[in-house]
Amino acid sequence: MLLVICDGGSSKADWKIFSDGDNILSVTTKGFNPNYDSQDKIAAILSKELVPSLDPDLGASIHYYGAGCWDTVRKNHVAKAMSTVYPKAGIEIQHDLLAAARATCGTEPGIACILGTGSNSVQYDGEDEVDNVTNLGFLLGDEGSGSHIGKRLVQAYFYREMPADLHPIMEKACPNGKQDILDRVYDGSVPAAYLATFAGLFNDHKEHPFVHDIVASCFDEFIKRHVCKYEGHESLPIHFVGSIAYFFQGILKEVLAANNLNVGNILRKPIFNLLKFHLQHEDGISLQLDKLEEALQG
Repeated sequence: MLLVICDGGSSKADWKIFSDGDNILSVTTKGFNPNYDSQDKIAAILSKELVPSLDPDLGASIHYYGAGCWDTVRKNHVAKAMSTVYPKAGIEIQHDLLAAARATCGTEPGIACILGTGSNSVQYDGEDEVDNVTNLGFLLGDEGSGSHIGKRLVQAYFYREMPADLHPIMEKACPNGKQDILDRVYDGSVPAAYLATFAGLFNDHKEHPFVHDIVASCFDEFIKRHVCKYEGHESLPIHFVGSIAYFFQGILKEVLAANNLNVGNILRKPIFNLLKFHLQHEDGISLQLDKLEEALQG
């Protein structure tokens, strides 16, 4: 039996294919989002980039966790596209928030947060999502995310608030000044992802007091506007997935401590823990977890 797990973003999707004999294959494809991409486009991506590694004629149990798959309509959109490529597969489509919850909480209650290009959060009871503070996207929300931090850094530079010793980073990133920024943000196809690149540029300078304070302020806003709205947040572990949470976790832990919150797991990607979760709960599959970790790290 083939077990297939995917952590799917709008730009990139990470796949793990587990087969008999403890073999695990890792595949990366272009991502897709049911809010922007047609079923034909999704099917074309799968046919071109996944089929060479996953034969449609083999029965598979596919568990896809994707960005934008928050309701039945969008889940069905992806499922129909996937079933045209893999008609013999059992297909389950879930929201990426459930991926974060299962990867970090497992079967225990907790609050799972995503801090990557964007941000989101969910309260989880060990089986299901029980509450979600609305995510308004990068224009109106995405507090604590890469796009939020990047926007604050860009503002600080052009509003003459950024210390001079950090200017070379911005000058290299936008040699034509504000026109580079405005073109990419207002006319570009992925403005949030572009803004998030500035958070990445300053990762090596996170110990600088100015950068530290901006990142901490963004995290604090996320904690207060999202995490602290969940019932019982004072006693539940607060878990995180995403590159921003992972690379800035020192600052994140400081902010959680300042808000008297319990730090849980902080993962760069949920895919490894997701595969563990399914291997522990999928009928007919057994694998010692130490062997799984060996295989994935290898």
